[in-house]
Amino acid sequence: MDKTVRLREENVARLLLRFFIPAIIGNVVNALYNIVDRVYIGRGVGDLALAGLSIAFPIMIITSGFGMLMGIGGGVLESLNLGKKDQNKAEKVLGNTFVLLIIASIAVSILCFIIKTPLLKAFGASKNTLKFAEEYLSIILFGTIVQNLGFGLNNSIRSEGNANIAMSTMIIGAVLNIILDPIFIFVFGMGIKGAAIATVISQTVNTIWVIVHFRSNRSILKLKKENLKLNIQIVKGIIAIGMAPFAVQVAGGAVNVLLNKQLIIYSGDSAIGAMGVINSISMLIIMSIISITQAAQPIIGYNYGAKLYFRVKKTLKLAVTGAVALGVVSNIIIQLFPEHIIGVFNSEPKLMQIGSVGLRIFLCMLPIIGYQIIGSNYFQAIGKAKISIILSMLRQVVILIPLLIILPKYLGLIGVWVASPVSDVISFFITMILFRKEVKKLDIGNLDNTELEVC
Repeated sequence: MDKTVRLREENVARLLLRFFIPAIIGNVVNALYNIVDRVYIGRGVGDLALAGLSIAFPIMIITSGFGMLMGIGGGVLESLNLGKKDQNKAEKVLGNTFVLLIIASIAVSILCFIIKTPLLKAFGASKNTLKFAEEYLSIILFGTIVQNLGFGLNNSIRSEGNANIAMSTMIIGAVLNIILDPIFIFVFGMGIKGAAIATVISQTVNTIWVIVHFRSNRSILKLKKENLKLNIQIVKGIIAIGMAPFAVQVAGGAVNVLLNKQLIIYSGDSAIGAMGVINSISMLIIMSIISITQAAQPIIGYNYGAKLYFRVKKTLKLAVTGAVALGVVSNIIIQLFPEHIIGVFNSEPKLMQIGSVGLRIFLCMLPIIGYQIIGSNYFQAIGKAKISIILSMLRQVVILIPLLIILPKYLGLIGVWVASPVSDVISFFITMILFRKEVKKLDIGNLDNTELEVC
């Protein structure tokens, strides 16, 4: 069955599962980029190096945000145009996405490299952690362009219905990183620099794989020379849709900076190292939930564009159920085995004690986070970028940042950990109200299209 026909006619549950399995495998393996680096650095270099990596992490979040801005924005536009049977327009979007990824990546990496030392100090680096943060970040910045091209264009692969190839992209890079990390860190004795080199090499291989795909017969969309000329309307569309995940990503960087500063004030370098571990665990779980949204996005985008609204509703129902279930299971594991999880990264007693308490509190609202992510990403998938930005920013900026400033004044270190779940609860209720109101609008389309479903 043709991939676009499958998006229109195949049973929704089967189709969602078909896209979800490769998405979660790819994302979980891809999350190992960050996790493996922290495990090897924490075990092989030490807790101060782990803290240094955590200090550099917000800058890495911000630079990768440009990959999300162009990549996700382009991917959604491609899905919508494929749903409208306009492959030519979808290929123009792909070409523009490619060029924008290159321009943005070069610009942001140069800027960050120039100001990296004062930036790291402003972000909470102490005299003990600055050296490690600088060594790691200097190398990572050279790889910004390949990181963003590989990640950004992989969204386009997923949007054309090639979920298995999108999964392969992530697996190739992550497995290579897992292999190269111990070689560069231990065999070559390069420490934290070795971890960064291994990451950049892996991302370079990823990017080559993705570009070759769009020049091969495997792809529906082709990367053509004539589509590399920027079109102002397409650029505006990509940026408008991609602004939501970009804003969330940059906000995540800002929140990490504030977290590091508060942790320094109320605890010290060990707490920053613990936060780095918590971020790794959080990323693994959140990326698993995002796998559901990635599986649903091409289905929602295509069928919304084709006005098959009953299929959109069915996809949303399944996606919400899956995201909540995943959050519940993850939370149970975290609450039962926090010490074991932290111990995988570093066995230093103080870090383990701080990290175990922080992990339990910081991620205790995972079940409702799943609902909030599906709800905010739905607006993005149907091209309503402004609402998506608002909902996405609620949890990580509008609500969380004030809580991070206020609560620690009264609760100390516990206040830093508590801020996140409180923010999750408030943003959940706001998202639920807007999401349910928007979904009700699909009922009119449902009356006209039910006879088209193929079970």
